[in-house]
Amino acid sequence: MIKSTTLAVLLLGPVTPATAQIRYDVMFPNAVHHEAEISVTYSDLPRGPLELRMSRSSPGRYAIHEFAKNVYDVRVDDGGGRPLGVERPDPYQWNVPEHAGTVRVRYTLYADRADGTYSQIDETHAHMNMPATFMWARGLDDRPVEIAFHPPEGSGWQAATQLFPTDDPMRFTAPNRQYFLDSPTELSDFALRTWDVEGHGERYTIRLAVHHRGTDAQVDQYAEMVRQVVAEEIAVFGSPADYDVGTYTFIADYLPYASGDGMEHRNSTILSSTGSLANAALGLLGTVSHEFFHSWNVERIRPRSLEPFDFEHANMSRELWFAEGFTSYYTPLFITRAGLRSVSDYAGGLSGGLDFVINSPARTFFSPVEMSMRAPFVDAATAIDPVNHTNIFISYYTWGSVIGLALDLTLRGQFDRTLDDYMQTVWERHGVTEQSYTVDDLERILGEFTGDAGFASDFFSRYIRGREAADYETLLSQAGFLLRPRNPGVSFFGIVQLEFEGDGAVIESNTRIGEPLYQAGLDRGDTILSLGGHPLRSDADWQAIKDAHHPGDVIAVEYVGRGGRSAGEVRVVEDPRLQVVTYEEAGLAVTPHMRAFRVAWLGSRAGN
Repeated sequence: MIKSTTLAVLLLGPVTPATAQIRYDVMFPNAVHHEAEISVTYSDLPRGPLELRMSRSSPGRYAIHEFAKNVYDVRVDDGGGRPLGVERPDPYQWNVPEHAGTVRVRYTLYADRADGTYSQIDETHAHMNMPATFMWARGLDDRPVEIAFHPPEGSGWQAATQLFPTDDPMRFTAPNRQYFLDSPTELSDFALRTWDVEGHGERYTIRLAVHHRGTDAQVDQYAEMVRQVVAEEIAVFGSPADYDVGTYTFIADYLPYASGDGMEHRNSTILSSTGSLANAALGLLGTVSHEFFHSWNVERIRPRSLEPFDFEHANMSRELWFAEGFTSYYTPLFITRAGLRSVSDYAGGLSGGLDFVINSPARTFFSPVEMSMRAPFVDAATAIDPVNHTNIFISYYTWGSVIGLALDLTLRGQFDRTLDDYMQTVWERHGVTEQSYTVDDLERILGEFTGDAGFASDFFSRYIRGREAADYETLLSQAGFLLRPRNPGVSFFGIVQLEFEGDGAVIESNTRIGEPLYQAGLDRGDTILSLGGHPLRSDADWQAIKDAHHPGDVIAVEYVGRGGRSAGEVRVVEDPRLQVVTYEEAGLAVTPHMRAFRVAWLGSRAGN
């Protein structure tokens, strides 16, 4: 049963001792201008300088994010108001060379981005990702933390967080710095729904805190959808993860001024979007499905490369194809198993990922392991120079998801086992024990799980450390799914973005290796004047030219590049893009075996 819950229920859970030696206070005197006033007091400090830092990275993100840029008006004193000297060795650090055992730091934070990485302060809420918000001190990692929030008077704000509650609804604790910085917090007048789940001989509470502009009825309906997805995920592992505070909290900001994101944490997740419960509930559910699965896969089944998380540098991992990619494979699968998405829609949803991985030239350059290592360059990383991701990068989310699909279908067809079974085995070896894993560990477990070490070695050699794509056409046919050309016989010049200006069309994106325009020598920034002797001045011209030619045609192209006006030839090919449809949609017969395979794969495990 899903309950509309009061704040008292929200605060149930274990309490850490109130003798924390690191104390934060957070106030919002200028929230309308996106500012928070933050104070942190360190007491019983050892002799020697105190090194204060702002994080440069954040849990669940792998790239650098310079959070210190939004910190200013820093004041440091001895706790009694007497100023202490401060040195700045780099842009992220404030050193206090001399003190008498107590140091108080006060500063102003500017914050106006509500997502899983940053923070947002305004008159409607305080959305706080901790590394983006709070200064911390080196060498004090194991000290307990106490934090008190002081909402604007009359705001009606409550707190949603995985921090440990106390008898004060606005005061919380954390056992150490890692846990504190991994505990995003939302202060707002949110709607709260809760329900209980059981596992490990314990009862846990799932909390859904939604800051939005809709109705209570919409929250009720959405909460029921979330409950069904949560139940399907728990069914894979047989039990929820052992949540440290006895609860798991979905913190959702569905607001027109939020930014789309989802970010996993040990006992909670951030969900943010401009979409509303009224018009985008099913789309929002995808992030719920993905992030909740992370409470097993990445938070407890944890790559050794991310243990412990480094708040001062980029975090590189070789295992993101599994941690993020397999999680992405399960994202739509759980929604389908919950009965909230049709089999036909699920099949169609496989199209984009399969097409991209199979046809991408990036497989020439990097394997899924190597793509994982590129996360610091792409995971919301910012730079101003052009990049060639079109040709050299496949997201580890996408590639990992289609590898998960291949492994699941292979296990079902060849071993009468499932990816669910494999994930449960990995959970028992590395999740329950919280012993971090490597790629080699995953391969070894697959060999033991199937009883065929040769199969595991071959699979990892070809599809994980290698760059091959599995035989998806054969694998999908087991379920009566057809992988086929999206536009058979249709002419194709390449996947390209055009901006029509004056007498030509400017190529706005990198042309893709192997595609006709790339082969003809054209690239981003070139202006196509004509194709096949016909001017190219509008999208209608572009469509007419494509319709007038057929695969195998060789046509003239005139264009202006950095070297001036040029001419060449474009060899038209058939559209290589792919799609997945059910056999029913393709007019093919579905056998009883295929139907049974589908039910075993896509049917509910939780009785939804």
